[in-house]
Amino acid sequence: MKKFNFRKVLDGLTASSPGSGSGSSSNSGGAGSGSVHPGGTAGLPREEIQESLTSEYFQICKTVRHGFPYQPTALAFDPVQKILAIGTRTGAIRILGRPGVDCYCQHESGAAVLQLQFLINEGALVSASSDDTLHLWNLRQKRPAILHSLKFNRERITYCHLPFQSKWLYVGTERGNTHIVNIESFILSGYVIMWNKAIELSTKTHPGPVVHLSDSPRDEGKLLIGYENGTVVFWDLKSKRAELRVYYDEAIHSIDWHHEGKQFMCSHSDGSLTLWNLKSPSRPFQTTVPHGKSQREGRKSESCKPILKVEYKTCRNSEPFIIFSGGLSYDKACRRPSLTIMHGKAITVLEMDHPIVEFLTLCETPYPNEFQEPYAVAVLLEKDLIVVDLTQTNFPIFENPYPMDIHESPVTCTAYFADCPPDLILVLYSIGVKHKKQGYSNKEWPVSGGAWNLGAQTYPEIIITGHADGTIKFWDASAMTLQMLYKLKTSKVFEKQKAGDSKQTCEIVEEDPFAVQMIYWCPESRIFCVSGVSAYVIIYKFSRHEITTEIVSLEVRLQCDVEDIITPEPETSPPFPDLSSQLPSSRSLSGSTNTVSSEGVTKDSIPCLSVKTRPVRMPPGYQADLVIQLVWVDGEPPQQITSLAISSAYGIVAFGNCTGLVVVDFIQKTVLLSMGTIDLYRSSDLYQRQPRSPRKNRQFIADNFCMRGLSNFYPDLTKRIRTSYQSLTELNDSPVPLELERCKSPTSGLATRTPEAAPGFYRNEMPAVRQRSQVHHLPETRENSYNRSRSSSISSIDKDSKEAITALYFMESFARKNDSTISPCLFVGTSLGMVVLISLSLPSSDEQRFTEPVVVLPSGTFLSLKGAVLTFSCMDRTGSLMQPPYEVWKDPNNTDENEKTWKRKLVMNYSSSSQEMGDHQYTIICSEKQAKVFSLPSQTCLYVHNITETSFILQADVVAMCNSACLACFCANGHIMIMSLPSLRPMLDVNYLPLTDMRIARTFCFTNEGQALYLVSPTEIQRLTYSQEMCDNIQDMLGDLFTPIETPEAQNRGFLKGLFGGSGQTFDREELFGEASAGKASRSLAQHIPGPGSIEGMKGAAGGVMGELTRARIALDERGQRLGELEEKTAGMMTSAEAFSKHAHELMLKYKDKKWYQF
Repeated sequence: MKKFNFRKVLDGLTASSPGSGSGSSSNSGGAGSGSVHPGGTAGLPREEIQESLTSEYFQICKTVRHGFPYQPTALAFDPVQKILAIGTRTGAIRILGRPGVDCYCQHESGAAVLQLQFLINEGALVSASSDDTLHLWNLRQKRPAILHSLKFNRERITYCHLPFQSKWLYVGTERGNTHIVNIESFILSGYVIMWNKAIELSTKTHPGPVVHLSDSPRDEGKLLIGYENGTVVFWDLKSKRAELRVYYDEAIHSIDWHHEGKQFMCSHSDGSLTLWNLKSPSRPFQTTVPHGKSQREGRKSESCKPILKVEYKTCRNSEPFIIFSGGLSYDKACRRPSLTIMHGKAITVLEMDHPIVEFLTLCETPYPNEFQEPYAVAVLLEKDLIVVDLTQTNFPIFENPYPMDIHESPVTCTAYFADCPPDLILVLYSIGVKHKKQGYSNKEWPVSGGAWNLGAQTYPEIIITGHADGTIKFWDASAMTLQMLYKLKTSKVFEKQKAGDSKQTCEIVEEDPFAVQMIYWCPESRIFCVSGVSAYVIIYKFSRHEITTEIVSLEVRLQCDVEDIITPEPETSPPFPDLSSQLPSSRSLSGSTNTVSSEGVTKDSIPCLSVKTRPVRMPPGYQADLVIQLVWVDGEPPQQITSLAISSAYGIVAFGNCTGLVVVDFIQKTVLLSMGTIDLYRSSDLYQRQPRSPRKNRQFIADNFCMRGLSNFYPDLTKRIRTSYQSLTELNDSPVPLELERCKSPTSGLATRTPEAAPGFYRNEMPAVRQRSQVHHLPETRENSYNRSRSSSISSIDKDSKEAITALYFMESFARKNDSTISPCLFVGTSLGMVVLISLSLPSSDEQRFTEPVVVLPSGTFLSLKGAVLTFSCMDRTGSLMQPPYEVWKDPNNTDENEKTWKRKLVMNYSSSSQEMGDHQYTIICSEKQAKVFSLPSQTCLYVHNITETSFILQADVVAMCNSACLACFCANGHIMIMSLPSLRPMLDVNYLPLTDMRIARTFCFTNEGQALYLVSPTEIQRLTYSQEMCDNIQDMLGDLFTPIETPEAQNRGFLKGLFGGSGQTFDREELFGEASAGKASRSLAQHIPGPGSIEGMKGAAGGVMGELTRARIALDERGQRLGELEEKTAGMMTSAEAFSKHAHELMLKYKDKKWYQF
């Protein structure tokens, strides 16, 4: 195992020159290389850190997809295996079984799925796509693969039908022809039913595309063909002629048989249902318009909307079910899409929330010639899947065990927590189950196929989603599943928008004023913090008890004046004052004087939303503890929040935007800090800021980054992807003052330059004495001025950019260069690559923490990177990842405990030896361009890795993996990159997913144990892993789609019914459709393509480097297939032998005592 040496630098030692401080290595490509910073001196003791992670630990693969299939188009159900398949417009197929059995597969072409057909109880599925291709999927493996494909070249597929226990698939086309495909070989038969042979010779018009195909339940040798123009042909397959034809004036949408095979029902475009009898095909046996107004006798019924599909299902002990979609009257235009259930004389209309895509009736038997006994209806909507219970008179729906409601309100942000405290899932579920909807069917979910087990990795996982309506959803994501735990509505904190307030709201937010923008959760302390699009922050505390209390709120006036920045002279600067005596109240510090202009035109000091002022009942769960709102400033709305962090141990929350930074003590409910980003670089007293006159010319455009609606969460693909926070916070064309230029971050080449070399900065050398160090007032030269750009690639936009707060991080660290012990700190990262360390001075005892003020001061420590800062993390001197301190959770509303004896229990997550004199730690900082590792308190840059030059990082996080840590990054060019820590050696760089939508950028997140997720569509969450171990074990975690189940036996029809009910002889399709009798189909008509999961596909792959292994695998598969066939034949012979023995014994008993003349 390779060792890496770090050199410790003495405190106060500075770099010999600004240029020597750079440890970066430029790269023109997408990835850089780490290099050691030459900031040490020879002879210093070396710290050895062993990095256990290597590139063999990492591999990218998708694991599972959750949510509702986006843009569904097709539905299929296997009544024996009891699994459900859904096809989509993007070529995806989702196969669902019992909870935990959820499989996703994708057509490579991406063509829309037109129709799905299960090979019932065979472990296979046929899909027809819009590119006129048929695919055969093998479901006898955990990840289905395509065995065969058949591409039609000259005709377009419109309908498919596969009879039960048949290997011949009927395919209807747009030209009106019907082709037959062998499922086993996926080769087209020479038997073709041409449209001109099916219709009468006297017919002069084309019948249109084939819209229905089905064989007669009474006789398998008869095929029913429905054409779009209203023509129905009953085709005799043996004689190759039409036995009868049916004509109707209205177009046909669907057909379904009565199980006896004597009648069939059609649905039409005028909202009518026609029932036809084979004995009298000249006219319908019955015609009804279910939702049409009754007319006088002799007059035609009123036309209604088309009935898109009808199903005619019979019951042994009751009237048949007639179920159809559509058919409503045109005069009820506002009515929602509906499903109508006709059972006897009762007609029930079930209104749906979304348009109906497809529905299927679930029946007890797979045989079409038996009583169907329907028990449920699966209805596929555009944005939901519901199953209706037909066994109860009120037709309730089943409770859906799948997470199909992720998109109930559009997802705006996500968070992923792996290996969280195990009791959290049970606690959240126990609270959330009390608020579940009632009225579901008391029966179990009918889609119960497949098999699933927990697998090897069973650590707790929780996913949190924020939504546009202000709701927060907590999901149990353990063991590759997704289960709703708890739902929190943040909008309940605010007053409802009244009609009179709509104008004010429209001026601030276009839509969705409660949309969640950022979430921050501490699982150990159960503190939850959320920021919304209307510039507010809500802090929640978890409690098991219900309370009724008023909601405490703070209003913060955050503004940044850039016109009057003047560098103070050393001789005129006042001495550093006593901060403890001048700590202001929250109102005075925030500047919320609620002053509105006398004219009533200019809005000032007004929040975007109104917090409820009356006592509010808060149920058990997360209860609002504090609401912080930014207010309007001089007629400009507050800017959206760009960063958020909270510390339960310190009792402090911090958030920032493109205007500045706010730090709030949520224990004492006071504002500790509210200042512009520019002011963070000042060293004058924060609490003696001189009042400024109103600005004559507003520098910033209020509409750039502020208060945009939900449409900005999901922009069109044509909208240019912005490259950083800077481009989202553009300025107007007015010139930027020189003072603003001085506040920009240094270049990456001056990484170790200390702040005392910069004019306008004060550094507190001796914090205990509170003395101000002397400011070196240097002449304005190109070298020593603070007019620096972030990098050469984006220097052109620096003059038109605000410096937004993009990252915040609470940690015990070294705030200053001469510190010997760690102390509470707040790391602040900006959009210009600048890092500011803020020192937090907390009261020493718990009693004082509730009364004594907290002192917050910039420490004078500044670090810099290229690009906007994204994330922070710290490691101790042994290379172990340091976790931020937290407070152990205790119910704040527990009435059994005495409040006076209640003490805060803090977990600091570091050993006492780390506070020894001369100790150090490593700080990892990642920006959108590069990553750096600094040694604190020396502030020496040890490692630099230029991650990308041509693109930018969207998401970065330091994650724990295999008892070590690494830096995970997702780049805008689609690359996922993993780097070791602390050396920043590249471990993985995979071109995974090109960024095609800002939805991915907003929702992509990494977590511990090598997992990540993102919102792959507006309705689906895609989980993936970058862990080699998990990729190896993924097969054990997925569910089995196919389980061996014996096909139910057909009911005995009886002697008389078999004699008079239909054809007594079995229909041999092989003899009729085989090559021997039907011949070969034209090669130009369709092309056979072996799939990657077939033997042919594997043979094609055997010519590569792994040829020998592939050939061996093929041989094993072929041997396994032969053994399986032999086993099946042996079992069949044994069954036949047992049946023969049984019948022989019965025959012997029957004729045992009879005489010869009695025969």
